[in-house]
Amino acid sequence: MRSETQNYVDAIAKSLKLLGQRMDIETSDHRLEEFGAMIEAPDLWNDPARAQKLMRERQGLLDALSTYKLIDSGLRDNVELIEMGEAEGDDEIIAEAESALKSLVELAAGKELEALLNGEADSNDTFLEINAGAGGTESCDWASMLARMYYRWAETKGYKVELQSEQAGDETGIKSAAYKISGPNAYGWLKSESGVHRLVRISPFGSADKRQTSFASVWVYPVVDDNIEIDVQDKDIRIDTYRSSGAGGQHVNKTDSAVRITHFPSGIVVTSSEKSQHQNRDIAMKALKSRLYQMELNKRNAAINEAHEAKGDAGWGNQIRSYVLQPYQMVKDLRTNYETSDTQGVLDGDLDRFMAATLAMDVAGKSRAEANADE
Repeated sequence: MRSETQNYVDAIAKSLKLLGQRMDIETSDHRLEEFGAMIEAPDLWNDPARAQKLMRERQGLLDALSTYKLIDSGLRDNVELIEMGEAEGDDEIIAEAESALKSLVELAAGKELEALLNGEADSNDTFLEINAGAGGTESCDWASMLARMYYRWAETKGYKVELQSEQAGDETGIKSAAYKISGPNAYGWLKSESGVHRLVRISPFGSADKRQTSFASVWVYPVVDDNIEIDVQDKDIRIDTYRSSGAGGQHVNKTDSAVRITHFPSGIVVTSSEKSQHQNRDIAMKALKSRLYQMELNKRNAAINEAHEAKGDAGWGNQIRSYVLQPYQMVKDLRTNYETSDTQGVLDGDLDRFMAATLAMDVAGKSRAEANADE
């Protein structure tokens, strides 16, 4: 077997081992039996939210098992084909099997990464907020570029993106926007994007051809499951209604239907301005509860807590990632040092490599912390 082919085999075997550990493959049949018993309970749908969650968890386990078995059988079958091809001197069979192994390496690596998304809220939908930093038109334009980047990324995942609120820039772009992104593990993927993003480029709005640095902040928090209780006291909030100041067109509100909720104990302010006032109240309250839930998650997750407490202003010293378009092409994550010269690909939504690097770093950090605690 060629060394390159052996590398494929070793990589798939390693991924299978890690997947098996993270899935707890040895107890999977028992867990499926437990899910079956719970789903068959006559009172299951008395609590629709719990029933739907059980169904999602069961389907998630079934999908993971199916993929694990597909990779495992694909590895064994193609190794046998290569051995047979080598014995018979059939280069065509060997080439086909090697190509299949290469595809399995990519599939196994992707599933290994998904297995890292095992945090308490990683499987939830997510809210994503973008706010332009100081810098006027430049920063507002940069904020709109980030909005497009995340929309394109969500499209590649097959996720649903809903605009919750938007404040247009004075000349172009957006001052702020909030989105709800729905899909499997949406929060788990996007949580690593929270922080300040820095852009360096030749300004398209000036005539001096000088490099311009712009900042915008991105903050991500999970949509709270209906079965999670977050107590919000009436005395702790103020609800205001106002006329939306969106970008124009069919989405402009003709009445004072937009809603802003201010939570006094935490200082959190959430808005919604896309639907009726009644719907906006519901959307904004859910967003507030999600923010409060995120605060509770942060208390139990040191890594995320550190990132959010370092939030600071959208400016120098607080950025997590730099996007340099001039005088060279480079996007670099300042936490993991992962970088690429494919700036257009990143701005078109190719973010998985950055997310993967951050997830791997977080898992490694947690593993070290657990090992130190055991000593």
